[in-house]
Amino acid sequence: MPTDAVAHELFLRHLDSWVPAALRRARRATVVLGYDGGDPRLAEETLRLAGEHATRLRGGRLTVLVLADGTEELPARLGTAEAGLPADVAVHLMPGDASRLPVALRAAGAAGAPVLSYLEVDGPVNLAALTAAAATGRPAEALVVAGAGTPLRPALADAGFPLTTDVELVDVDRRIGFGTGSDRSLEAIKESVWAAGLRCRDPQGLPLSPGPEVDPQPLGRALLDELTRHGPRTVTELRRFAVTGTAYRAVDAARALAALLDAGAVTRSPEHGRLGGDVLVTPARST
Repeated sequence: MPTDAVAHELFLRHLDSWVPAALRRARRATVVLGYDGGDPRLAEETLRLAGEHATRLRGGRLTVLVLADGTEELPARLGTAEAGLPADVAVHLMPGDASRLPVALRAAGAAGAPVLSYLEVDGPVNLAALTAAAATGRPAEALVVAGAGTPLRPALADAGFPLTTDVELVDVDRRIGFGTGSDRSLEAIKESVWAAGLRCRDPQGLPLSPGPEVDPQPLGRALLDELTRHGPRTVTELRRFAVTGTAYRAVDAARALAALLDAGAVTRSPEHGRLGGDVLVTPARST
C-alpha cells in the first residue's frame, strides 16, 4: 500500500465513527485536512463520508476545511463532490499549509465544538497549528503523519492533548501520531494501525508484526520497567501506558500482564478474581 494511502485509510476509518458521535454531541463539528493535496481522493472521500452522515443526522452542521496547495485538479474535484452535498455540510478550500490552521479555525467558527484534524508534516512539527487544534475543539482530536524520525508524541502533548501516542510504521518509513482526550478513541486508532497489517517498532526498537496474538515478552519487559520506575500501577494505568507509550494495544497489555503474573515477576492486589482495571500490580522484588 502506498505511503499516503496508509495514513489516509487510517484517518477515513476514524472519521467514519467520529462524525456521527460529534454531531450527536454538539450538533456542529469541524473536520480539517492539512496536506499537500496531491491525492484529491482523500478530500473526496472525506466529503462523501461527511455527506452520508449529515444526511442521516439532520440538524447537524459539519464544516470541512481543506488546507492544501495541490494542483488545479483538487479544486475542480472538490467542486464536483461539494455539489452533491446536503446544505448542512460546508466546504472551505484554503491554499497553504498547516501554519494557516489557527486562522482557518477562527474563520470557520470552530471554537467550542468537536474538531478532528488530519495533518501531514514535512519537516518539524508546527506546534502553533497543533495548539490551535487542541485549544479550539471541544473535544479535539488530531492525527498527524510525519517522517519516521520525527517525534510526534511530545509535540502533541505540548499542544495540549491529554492523551497522545505515536507509532513508527517500519514498512513505509512514516510515523503516525494521535492526540485526543478519549481512551476509547486512542484504543480505536491503535486497533486501526494493527488492522492495516504494517510492521511497527516494539519497545526495544525491533520490527513488530501485528497479528491476532503476538509475543508478550517485549511488552512485558516494558511494563515491568514502567512499574520499576514508578511503583505499583493499576491495570487501567498499565493498559494506557501500553497504548500511549508503545506500539501495542490495550488487549496486548492484558496478555503481557497475565504472563508476568504467571512468571512471578509481579504480584496483584487483590490476589484473586478477574484482572480488572482497578487491580493493583506491583513488581515482585519490591514486596
